[in-house]
Amino acid sequence: MRGAGRIIGFILIALVAGRPSASAQEFRYSTLSKETIGIRLKQVAGKDSQRKEKLKELFMEAGCSEHLHEQPVRGSKLPNLECVLPGSSDRTIIVGAHFDHDTSGDGVVDNWSGASLLPSLYQAIKNEPRKHTFVFIGFTGEEKGLVGSRHYARTMTEEEVERTDAMVNMDTLGLSSTKIDGTGAVEKLIKALAYIARKLNLPVAVVNVGAVGISDSQPFAERNIPAITIHSFTQEAWNAGILHSPKDKLSAIRMDDYYQTYCLMSAYLVLLDLLLPLSTDAGSR
Repeated sequence: MRGAGRIIGFILIALVAGRPSASAQEFRYSTLSKETIGIRLKQVAGKDSQRKEKLKELFMEAGCSEHLHEQPVRGSKLPNLECVLPGSSDRTIIVGAHFDHDTSGDGVVDNWSGASLLPSLYQAIKNEPRKHTFVFIGFTGEEKGLVGSRHYARTMTEEEVERTDAMVNMDTLGLSSTKIDGTGAVEKLIKALAYIARKLNLPVAVVNVGAVGISDSQPFAERNIPAITIHSFTQEAWNAGILHSPKDKLSAIRMDDYYQTYCLMSAYLVLLDLLLPLSTDAGSR
C-alpha cells in the first residue's frame, strides 16, 4: 500500500519553562489513503482473540515484524501486542489503544477505531529520522478494568518510566471530529495537539469524558508519565446510546472525521518527537 508523502514547513512554537521559543522545523511523514484506512477499519473481527491476530497481521503488513512482541498479561487470556519503532535516542513515546470490546455490539467504535490506526500511524512516521523510540501497543482487557494497560504500566522499570516522555491513548474515534479528554491530561500535550491542528486546519476540541469512564492513559498518568487520551465522544453520541450497545457498528463511523483524526495524529506524533522532552525538570512531567 502506498502513502501520500507530506512535508510541512513552518515555525514551531514551543513553550519551554513558560516562555515561547521558536525554531524553524520541517515535518515529514507519509499518510495512507482514506481508502486504506477504511479497509483496515472494516477488517474488524468478532472475537477479541481474532482482533489480536488481525492487529498483528496489520502491523506486519505495515512493516513491523522484527520488533513485534506479545506481552503476557496477568489476569488476561490474551496478551498486549507491542510494536517498537526504534529512534536515535533512549527517549520513548508510547501510543496505545485497546483491541478488546464489549460484546453487546460489534465494537468498531469502541475500540477497533483506535486499535486499527496503530499500524497506520507506524507507517506514517517509520521512514523518517526520529529522536524517540515509539512503542505502539494494542492493549487487552480494557473493558475488564484496564487490565492490559495497568499490567504494562506497572511492569515498567523506574528507568523506563523516566525515559518515557508521553503516552498517547486513542479510544472511541470516528463519531465526530477529534476530541481531547482533558481529565488528567497534561496541559502541554493538549496545547501541542491544538497547535498542530491549527497549522493543518483540522478541527479539535476538549471534551471531558471522565464521568463516562476511565481509559488506558490512566495507569501511565499514575506513574507520572505525561498522558493524553484522544477520542470523538459527544453528548449526542451519549444520547444515542452508541457505546456498549448493538449500535456500536461500522455504520456509526463518520469516515471523513475518522480520516481527519488519523491525519492529525500522524502529524502530532512528529511534533511530539520534535518537542519532547520539554524540560528536564520533574515539574514538566
